[in-house]
Amino acid sequence: MQIVTDGYQKELKKHGTDEFPLLVSYEQLSRYGSGSFLWHWHPELEITLILEGKMIYKVNQCTFHLKEGEILFSNANVLHAGFMENMEDCKYYSLTFDPKMVYGFYQSVLKRKYVDPVTQNFYLPAIYIDYSEKWHKEFAEYVKDIIRLDREKPLFYEMDIVGDLRELWKCMLKNQQPASHFQHSRSEQERMKIIMEYLEQNYMNKIRLSDISEKVHLCESECSRLFKRYMNVSLFTFLQEYRVERSLEFLLGSGDSITEIAQKAGFTDSNYYSKVFSRIKGCSPCQYRKEKMNLIKNR
Repeated sequence: MQIVTDGYQKELKKHGTDEFPLLVSYEQLSRYGSGSFLWHWHPELEITLILEGKMIYKVNQCTFHLKEGEILFSNANVLHAGFMENMEDCKYYSLTFDPKMVYGFYQSVLKRKYVDPVTQNFYLPAIYIDYSEKWHKEFAEYVKDIIRLDREKPLFYEMDIVGDLRELWKCMLKNQQPASHFQHSRSEQERMKIIMEYLEQNYMNKIRLSDISEKVHLCESECSRLFKRYMNVSLFTFLQEYRVERSLEFLLGSGDSITEIAQKAGFTDSNYYSKVFSRIKGCSPCQYRKEKMNLIKNR
């Protein structure tokens, strides 16, 4: 299993219904073929509550190490991905919803005054709820109540969920700074989506910086700086990590040799692939395959 996206890394899955655009789902990283959900984005907001285990959650240029009980609020239209930590599984709830669940209708004063300042703040990709601030506990209670309401579906549960979402939003908004400098960041975000699309479609091939820079209409040095500024790692480092993550699908889903898997993932040298894999995952590709297959057999 893996998240299905279009050519621009936008997730194609529908979150909720047109009548009630909110989806609460119980998830487990081990259900994904690679033990991780790869980079994608969607116009909905997403709240992740960790139930068991740990997760390395990446949102744009930020990396969060989430553990049991902690929550991450991911803003609309941000690139995000989740990975196992120390090869251990993670169970979590995902709460994904359209911003109009909070503001009601398009020309609403709620949208203009209270929702747009968050969803259009491209310097606010995520909020980490780790209980280091007093308001975090209140925020978490609203999240847990929404999950309970969705599960039990008592009379008027839809109205209660909307009420909880608005209280949650107000709680969050009172503790965040107003947005600024939208236009520059919006342009960067669009360029980043083009870069991510190109990497996703071509990771198995030789990738030159000149090809990427041409696609986003930037010189090579500025293209590199943009990527590093946005993702907090160099483009080359990210590409190595991405190729390793994509190789997990072949390691666990096929009987291909390590040499064949290395080539499919974009590595021309299987020894170099093993070296990079070991640095990122802490073990060789063969060890990873053996341990994961044993776990699957013993379930």
